[in-house]
Amino acid sequence: MRIHGATALVTGASRGFGRHLTEELIRRGAKVYATARRPELVDIPGAEVLSLDITDRDSIDAASRTADDVDLLVNNAASTDVASLMTGDRAAIRHMIDTHFFGTLDMIRAFAPVLAKNGGGAILNVLSLTAWTTVEANTALSAAKSAQWGLTNGVRLELAGQGTLVTALVAGLIGTATLRDAMKDTGLKFSAEVMNDPATLARLALDGVEAGEIEILDGLSVEAKAALAGPPRAFDLAAVATR
Repeated sequence: MRIHGATALVTGASRGFGRHLTEELIRRGAKVYATARRPELVDIPGAEVLSLDITDRDSIDAASRTADDVDLLVNNAASTDVASLMTGDRAAIRHMIDTHFFGTLDMIRAFAPVLAKNGGGAILNVLSLTAWTTVEANTALSAAKSAQWGLTNGVRLELAGQGTLVTALVAGLIGTATLRDAMKDTGLKFSAEVMNDPATLARLALDGVEAGEIEILDGLSVEAKAALAGPPRAFDLAAVATR
């Protein structure tokens, strides 16, 4: 798929990695619908801003009617909740599943006919290495991202017949303000070797889409996937911080 001349829709575009993806798409010559639950926070030059809450089916349907020229769907929106499966707030856990799994699924179901009409196109799902390993402080996220990875593999098979590429970006640590805020209380600091620069990662992700790749991994994600062949193990943030 060629990015130049494509029409993309990016969820969660108001900040963090979604903003970097949107800026890189525009730089490469794509038309971009930059969506967010609070569209007033999206201030990206050249983007067409849409209001979108991926946990609200009416909001998704409205976006699919407006953005009916999309041929690249980027599912980036994420929940920033933190919860333990055993002791965490059940509403927070449900919101994480609703966002990462059902929100992604509902977006794909709404936009699959749009992509088919426009020639097939592509879907980029922004995942996390927590799909393959567990972070002790946020076990609910690992469950939600594991479900999202399974979803990604499933819709890839189901949409192959209409010519839609489904790509997973599986990243470790992305150096956004969101992650830095989350890490403040831990006292941990990560080197540039293990912390992805978001602009660089955005370029890597879109290069992968253009190359037709189905999984795009960084170094930590390569390690996490390889470890699936052995016994389950937690992702040790402290050990990564000492690299």
